[in-house]
Amino acid sequence: MTLGGAELALFLLIATALAFDFLNGLHDAANSIATIVSTRVLPARYAVLWAAFFNFIAFLFFGLNVAQTVGKGIITPGIVDDAVIFGALGGAITWNVVTWMAGIPSSSSHALIGGLLGAGIAKAGGLTPVVWAGVTKTVAGIVVSPALGFALALLLVLIVSWLFVRATPAMADSTFRKLQFVSASLFSLGHGGNDAQKTMGIITVLLYAHGKLSGDFHVPLWVVLTCQAAMAIGTLFGGWRIVHTMGSKITRLSPQQGFCAETGGAITLFMATHIGVPVSTTHTITGAIVGVGAARRVSAVRWNLATGIVWAWVITLPISGAIGALFYFLARLAQASVS
Repeated sequence: MTLGGAELALFLLIATALAFDFLNGLHDAANSIATIVSTRVLPARYAVLWAAFFNFIAFLFFGLNVAQTVGKGIITPGIVDDAVIFGALGGAITWNVVTWMAGIPSSSSHALIGGLLGAGIAKAGGLTPVVWAGVTKTVAGIVVSPALGFALALLLVLIVSWLFVRATPAMADSTFRKLQFVSASLFSLGHGGNDAQKTMGIITVLLYAHGKLSGDFHVPLWVVLTCQAAMAIGTLFGGWRIVHTMGSKITRLSPQQGFCAETGGAITLFMATHIGVPVSTTHTITGAIVGVGAARRVSAVRWNLATGIVWAWVITLPISGAIGALFYFLARLAQASVS
C-alpha cells in the first residue's frame, strides 16, 4: 500500500518527533547520570543503561498530565498543522544540537515549547493562538524548578549530615554509594515521566490535526511506548560533554551530596509531572547540584559557570521560538512550491 501525501507527511513528522525525543534523551542523559558518574559509584557505560531502563518504564508510574499541557495548553489545537509541527520540531532540534555540541546543559523541554510558540505565532501573525495559562505554568517552571531543587537538596544535605554525624567517613561513604542507586533511579523515572510526555503531546495533537483521533484529548498507548523507547535509546548514547559540565565543573560531589542532589531533583520532577507542568530536568538537577555545593561552602560552586548556564536557560525560549518560526516559513514555502 502506498502512502498518500498527507499520510506521508504525518509519517515523516512523527519520525521527526521521535528523532527529537531521541535527541532529548541524548542531550539530557547527563541530568540522570552526571552525579552517579562523577562520584564514581557507576562507570558511565553502566550508568546510561541504568538511566535508560528507568527512562523507559516511567509511563508505568505517572499520568499523562504533561502531555495534555503540551498538546493543548501551549497554543490552541485548532491552529496546529504540519507546518506548525515542523517548525516546532525544527526549532527544538536545531537548538538541542547547537547546545549539545557546545556542551551547554540547556533545556530540551523549553526548546520544544519555544519552537511550538514561535511556529504558532508565525502562522497566526500574532499572539492569538497562545494559551497563556499553559505558557505561564511553563515559564514559572523555569524559575521554580531549579529553586525547588536547590532548596530540597540543601535541606537533604542538612538532614543527612545530622543523621550521620556520628558515622565514620568510610561507613557514610559506603551507605550513600548504595543509596545513590535509588536516587539515580528516582531521578531517571522523573526525567522519563516528564520529558517523554512533551513529545507525546506533540504527536497526539498532530494525529488530531490529521483526523486520526477524535473525541477528548487522549494519548494512544503506541505513542506512549514509542516516545519512552526513543528517549531511552537516546539516553543509551549519552551526552558526555554535558555529563562533565554537570558532574564536575559546577562543583565536586561526594556520594552523600550526589544522593541529596538526585533525590531533591527527583522530588521536584515528581511534583511537576503530577500537576502537569513541563519543567526542565536540566534546570532541576542544576539547581540541586548548586544547592549541595553551596551547603558545603559558597565558594565550592563555580558561580561564573552556573551564571552562564542560567543565561542559556533565559535565551532558550526566544531563540528556539525564532528558529521555529523560520522553519515554519520554510515549510510553507515548500508546500507552496509543491502545489
